[in-house]
Amino acid sequence: MGGIQVKKKLTRKVIWMFAIGQLGWSTLSAIVTNWVISFYEPNEEMLAAGQTVFLPQGRVILGLVTILGGIYALGRLFDAVTDPWIANLSDKSKNPKGRRLPFMRKAAIPLAIATVLIYWTPINGTSPVNGVWVMVMMLLFYLFMTVYCTPYNALIAELSGTQAELTAISTAISFTFIFGSALGYACPFIWGALTPALGRVMAIRVTFVILAVFALVCLLVPTFTIREKDFVDVKPVEGNAFSSLSKTFANREFRIFVCSDICYWVAITMFQSGLTFFVTSLMKLPETMNTVFYIGMTLLSVCLYAFVGKLTKRFAKKSLIIFAFVEFSIVYLITALSQGQAGTNSGMGFGIAVMVLAAPAMAILGILPQTVVADIAKSDEAATGENHDGMFFAARTFAMKLGQSLAAILFTSLATIGRANGTGYRIAAVSSTVLCLLAAVLMKLYNEKKVMRLLGEE
Repeated sequence: MGGIQVKKKLTRKVIWMFAIGQLGWSTLSAIVTNWVISFYEPNEEMLAAGQTVFLPQGRVILGLVTILGGIYALGRLFDAVTDPWIANLSDKSKNPKGRRLPFMRKAAIPLAIATVLIYWTPINGTSPVNGVWVMVMMLLFYLFMTVYCTPYNALIAELSGTQAELTAISTAISFTFIFGSALGYACPFIWGALTPALGRVMAIRVTFVILAVFALVCLLVPTFTIREKDFVDVKPVEGNAFSSLSKTFANREFRIFVCSDICYWVAITMFQSGLTFFVTSLMKLPETMNTVFYIGMTLLSVCLYAFVGKLTKRFAKKSLIIFAFVEFSIVYLITALSQGQAGTNSGMGFGIAVMVLAAPAMAILGILPQTVVADIAKSDEAATGENHDGMFFAARTFAMKLGQSLAAILFTSLATIGRANGTGYRIAAVSSTVLCLLAAVLMKLYNEKKVMRLLGEE
């Protein structure tokens, strides 16, 4: 039998020290998710700005998938093994300093280094060797991201003793997640200032080094400022990774949530990865407007955080999440229909509409999904007497990375269709619309009342 008992009461300071860790990994994640496609599969506007082509272009793998898409596919096979393995090691850990923070501390430095090296290819030109380099570095990136994020996310459930504390933690980490993502989107302003002196490629690399150093400091903050055993009475579980994973997916509500979550991550990642292309190729606006729109979404969504907290007291989390999925589907449809004329601001209206309409959905989906996973994990413990928080959040992390990889495979393949007129980008945006609607339909099947009844909070 396993289990946890919260010991000390959480303070606001501890919550924010914990949330700073998410600022670190979300910044690193944004560096990869937002820019790896445009760096290695640039469009005409980026080539004209001085971008070098490092990888063979087009659907060169079986005529269906790009090299980058193939790397993402391999990465998910890799994750299918490493994610449950790391989760099980963390759940079973008997480290006197805790089950979670020691893993996070060890992963921080290699995670930051791997992020930078993804963009530091050995050959300054087009070569399959660069493809091998990128593949190895991305596999290392996802491995160390798992070693950090799986224990980190497990602490969300373990540190919170009440729904109020769970909401407070989720709100704080949502804020730092969005801020980290915004920092990633701000990269063009930094490398734009450095480009005259360094050239575009080196300016991009130096920008990523600067952000990676900042992210590394953030990753280490919770590992040095929080004593895990002050807040959680650790009782490691027994059993191997396969056994723990099978018990996790035996939970019907979790299976439904994960299926919905995968659809959401495919949709949101295609949108995030494609935003720079949507802005430059469809709306015909400068590349820096990509940053302006995303930061605008971020600030608007942050302003809505307190409102979302109030809504959770009146409406079921399930209903709010479904609403956000539908709203995002509308945003993606507007993106698919967007257009503009080069040298003018005629596409600006579409960008502003996307920015404003996306903010409420960003606020809701930035806070509530992780609280749903925590609810499911705690209700499962109440029903079985065994604590598998690490495995539940590892499965959610895997769903995120699977969604991101499927999005990369789809987007990089679709982007090759009618690249000159942006046909592939429009197809990608429509695909995101459909996937978000599917996520809403699946979430409708989630039995929130059953979960809350097990928690005694119906």
